[in-house]
Amino acid sequence: MNTFLKNLGIILVLAGVLCLVIYFCGVQENGLLATSLVLEIAGILAYIFLNKKYE
Repeated sequence: MNTFLKNLGIILVLAGVLCLVIYFCGVQENGLLATSLVLEIAGILAYIFLNKKYE
């Protein structure tokens, strides 16, 4: 479980990148941009805080 929590930030960032790829490949909706922004910020913060906690 600790390994999953340490990698949760990276998974969230990659999900945000996937949303951006979908946006640029043709689905031009603002919802995808907003979702990507939230996932990127949450992923970066989760990576920082969870890796400090479980180090």
